[in-house]
Order: sequence, then C-alpha cells, then structure tokens
Amino acid sequence: MKIILIGSIVEIIEHLDTYSEMLLNNLGIWGVVLSCLLITVESIIPVLPLCVFVTFNFFTFGNILGFFVSWAFTVLGCMLSFLLFRTKIKGWFEKKLINKKTGKEIKKLMNFIDKISLSGLATLVAIPFTPAFAVNIAAGLSNLSKKKFLTGILIGKTFMVYFWGYIGTTLLESLTHPIYLAKILIMVSLAYIISKIVNKHFDLD
Repeated sequence: MKIILIGSIVEIIEHLDTYSEMLLNNLGIWGVVLSCLLITVESIIPVLPLCVFVTFNFFTFGNILGFFVSWAFTVLGCMLSFLLFRTKIKGWFEKKLINKKTGKEIKKLMNFIDKISLSGLATLVAIPFTPAFAVNIAAGLSNLSKKKFLTGILIGKTFMVYFWGYIGTTLLESLTHPIYLAKILIMVSLAYIISKIVNKHFDLD
C-alpha cells in the first residue's frame, strides 16, 4: 500500500513538472515573468516545482544570468516569508503557546532554532530537498536575527540554485544516481565552509 501511494505521489509530481514546463514555454516572455514570480511564491507554497522554474530560467537567460535571476528571486521569496511570519504571526504564535500542554516542546524547538549556527543554517538551506517554506516559517517564528537568516539564505541558496539549474534533476533521479548525491554532498560542504569563513569575519553567531 505504501509503495503504491509513493508511486502515485511521484507520478503526480512528474506530471506537474511536465505541465509547468510546457506552460512556461508556451507563454514566451511572460513565461519568464511567471517563472520568477513562482520562484518567489514557492518559498511560501511548497507544492510548486522549484526545479522546473530554475531550470527554465537557466535555459532562457543562460547559465550566468539565469543563475542570478533564480537566486535573487528565491532569496526574495524566503525573506518575504520570513518577514510575514516574524511581523504578523510571531506574536500570536507565542501567546497561543502559553497555556498549551505542547508549549514546552515547541519552545524547546524554538530555542534550538534561536541558537542554530550560521553554518548550520546555510548547510540546511543548501540541501536541494530541504523544504524552504518550513525553514522560513520556523525562522520567522523564532528569535533568529534577520541578519543571520539573510546571510544563511544568501549562502545556502547559492548552492541550491546551482544544483537545480545545472543538474535539473528530480528527487527520484537523484536517489538512483550516486553521482548526483556526491555533488550534493560537495555543495553542502562548500556552503558549510563558506558560512564558517563569513561568520569568522562578521561574528553572526
């Protein structure tokens, strides 16, 4: 039963990817605009296929400009999501925890996020399959500084966008091809090293 369910989910994702790519190609220049918009929205709505939009931008703008366009819009989306939860929902969220039985457990999680290192955040964001919306929400509801969050996003998203743009693969393909997993490990390691260097100079932890 589980195998059938997983197969169905994979099939739905593949159809969504194919449909999205066809739609963007048929829209011409408006496909580029829509792609950038959807990259931003993807940080809030996780069901959208980010890999399709990033790959589309690489094909449309070329490797260099396509990378910077995709990177800029995904960083923008993450910051908008972070600020939304930080300014509009954080206060309500904290008040609701006061008398809840699960409040202690959630507070422990929030404390963990508050204390996450820059290298830990950048590494987490750099992993291509990390749900960006979950990271944005958790960071927005915590006391993590805006400066540290933005720095971690700027570093981590660099490698995430590179992965989707140059490899343009899906989760299923990555799990069946060791070379893709090796590239992910290399990129995540680079994100960790760079974040360590940045933190050494700016002391964001």
